[in-house]
Amino acid sequence: MKSDYIGTIGLEVHVQLRTRTKMFCGCAVEFGGEPNIHICPVCLGLPGALPVMNLEALKMTALTGLILNCQIAPICNFDRKNYFYPDMPKNYQISQYDLPLCLAGEVPLHNLAYPKDAQRNIRNPGKRVHLVRIHLEEDVAKSFHFESSTGIDFNRAGTPLMEIVSEPEIESPEEAFAYLTSLRQALVYAGVSDADMEKGQLRCDCNVSVRRSSEKKFGTKIELKNLNSISGVRRALAFEIDRQIEVIEQGGTLQQETRRWDDDLGQTVLMRIKESAHDYRYFPDPDLLPVQTEIFMDEVRGRVPELPWEKRERFMKQYGISEYDAGVLADDTALAAYFESAAAGARRPKTIANYVLNDLLSALGTTGESIADCKIPTKYFRQLADFVEEGKISGKQAKEVFSAMFLSGKDPASIIEEKGLRQESDLDALEQLCRQVIEANAKSVEDFKAGKGAAINFLKGQVMKLSKGKANPNLINGILTKLLG
Repeated sequence: MKSDYIGTIGLEVHVQLRTRTKMFCGCAVEFGGEPNIHICPVCLGLPGALPVMNLEALKMTALTGLILNCQIAPICNFDRKNYFYPDMPKNYQISQYDLPLCLAGEVPLHNLAYPKDAQRNIRNPGKRVHLVRIHLEEDVAKSFHFESSTGIDFNRAGTPLMEIVSEPEIESPEEAFAYLTSLRQALVYAGVSDADMEKGQLRCDCNVSVRRSSEKKFGTKIELKNLNSISGVRRALAFEIDRQIEVIEQGGTLQQETRRWDDDLGQTVLMRIKESAHDYRYFPDPDLLPVQTEIFMDEVRGRVPELPWEKRERFMKQYGISEYDAGVLADDTALAAYFESAAAGARRPKTIANYVLNDLLSALGTTGESIADCKIPTKYFRQLADFVEEGKISGKQAKEVFSAMFLSGKDPASIIEEKGLRQESDLDALEQLCRQVIEANAKSVEDFKAGKGAAINFLKGQVMKLSKGKANPNLINGILTKLLG
């Protein structure tokens, strides 16, 4: 984006809730089932069928509001949003209009939520994007377009769906990426959604406009519909912002319209021109009573978890690890739990963090497994780290022990014994090795005494070679310095 232009972005994020049943009926919520098997008169909109509210969906939405610092409305209401579309069999959607469940709130953008290539140059570190509202509604069915026909699967129709609407405060595609990453982490931590974009559990619409830096009034708002990946949102916004700037630079006029992102072409494509706002003729659903939220809020408050940004801060303070390491660990709830179990009672938790983040994740990546597939009990990691801290094995030997642990699941003590890897720390034995090396390398000894400090590294290497890698390198340095002094 050119420096003399400002981009303005607002996001509308739709999140499928992790409930067992649908929003207004008892049909199961399941991804990937045979088409049209989880349906009933209510989600098909048949005449005379009456909706019944899913209390767990209300609680999950209120929980989302609490973790994002929203105001929970004392009373919320459901409305009918009237429109005709093949995937909405009632010809209206049950949603919330003037009395949504959650108002205001915010999403913090932590540094590691940004794309990796943008983390060194964050324009607004510590920024919080404010929310307009979070409301609850029912999802629509899904259309499948074939060569000469269209089919509709109503399994998804009626799934509880939150809509999280941000203020137009996002200034770049990178901030949009960070917003969605941070929001998704919070939703997963709270257990309200799996937020898997590939399964359609989290979908995003973007409203984007540009204006010259000298202008205060927002530019013409253009909507990008149904983006299904966080990286796709970044690419779509980057293209659309550049496209709008180019239209303005060439003297053209932007019009309010809806576009879609074609990832194969790498560009946005016009869907329809929006000459005016839709009139959905909202009115309170006569089949559903208003909800007094305080009835269930005590339970919801007790379900508020430690959030990812809170866990990062605690990891840094409690375990003495870096902000980056804490961020990577806290990014995945299962990984964070594994690390905490391994670090409990360890002499130096930072050593365990290093093994988990570097060795374990690399090994899992090679085999295509996740942390849930790991065969190594967490106590073995603690034992391995303690052996290194106690000087029983070297860091290099620990790598060998880890590889054997990962393949066999055996405990580190057994592996050390089997492979004969125990580090030599007996001072008398080490001094004898050092004396042999000094006698055999007169030239290096002369260089060291002549002021060439690097010569001692050669001598250390010879001691390690003579000991077949078992000598404690930390002790060798002191003994050589003493003997050569």
